[in-house]
Amino acid sequence: MEQYVNKSQQIIDEIRKVVIGKDEIIRKVLTAILAKGHILIEDIPGVGKTTLALAFSKAMDLNYHRMQFTPDVLPSDVLGFHIYEKNNLEPHFKEGSVFCNLFLADEINRTSSKTQSALLEVMEEGSVTVDSITRELPKPFVVIATQNPIGSVGTQMLPESQMDRFMVRLSMGYPDIRSEVEILKGRNTNDPLHLVDGVIDAGELVSIQRVVEQIFVHDAVYEYIAKLVLKTREHDLIALGVSPRGTLALTSMSKAYAFLSGRTYVIPDDVIAIFRDVTMHRMLLKPKARVSNVTMEAVIEQILDTVSAPKLVVKR
Repeated sequence: MEQYVNKSQQIIDEIRKVVIGKDEIIRKVLTAILAKGHILIEDIPGVGKTTLALAFSKAMDLNYHRMQFTPDVLPSDVLGFHIYEKNNLEPHFKEGSVFCNLFLADEINRTSSKTQSALLEVMEEGSVTVDSITRELPKPFVVIATQNPIGSVGTQMLPESQMDRFMVRLSMGYPDIRSEVEILKGRNTNDPLHLVDGVIDAGELVSIQRVVEQIFVHDAVYEYIAKLVLKTREHDLIALGVSPRGTLALTSMSKAYAFLSGRTYVIPDDVIAIFRDVTMHRMLLKPKARVSNVTMEAVIEQILDTVSAPKLVVKR
């Protein structure tokens, strides 16, 4: 396991060459990838969302496709379609953009609901069904989707069913002054992406994901996760709580976070560290919360404060 943890740290170091001052975001994106999850990055244009995805594809030597989602993009552009060729009675399947290891869905909330929904099976099952024929996608398969904040011209919200399929929702935000100066200096010579070296390949990533799955979770931690989720469903200010899929995502992310911390077991602090990123996009506030100017962040903090974390004794 130690060699895999070291390689994971090397990946983070490579990404830091091009994504400056966002170490926590880099760690959480890698955490979600190791947990076999998909990532939604919601932020304004130009803060480095695409650069982040490109850097991960290079550091992991993954087959990478990018699609700019616009209102005229069709489901067949994403999934693929059958075509008939001259002198060939059998239809030929033309693969869509999702046939890769890392798929960047850029500005996903600028396309139609029909095209957004085309990703549902892909993200959940890792397969594509066209004309009743199902085809498996390459392993591993990760979607990194970006969206502009709701309110930007030409955007529409993703349906709750699709939001729930993203393991985490993250926001990069503006860089601080020191980081922005470093960005400016780095762009004076060449594209910093050329500095990113491959650390692992797709096969090694799958191996690391299998190791992460074996991280130990104590029954007390399982119960802690379940109590946190239950609180989201019973809270008097929350209209839609975390789904069972969200509970599984919370557990998988906690395992991956523990792995990156060099541990073979999960502690409550791992759950707390990723709880906001896993749950915030899966919940909806009631109107009375919005009228009272109560934010989702405040409600989540209240839940974390209300549910007591178990005290575990680690035997050495």
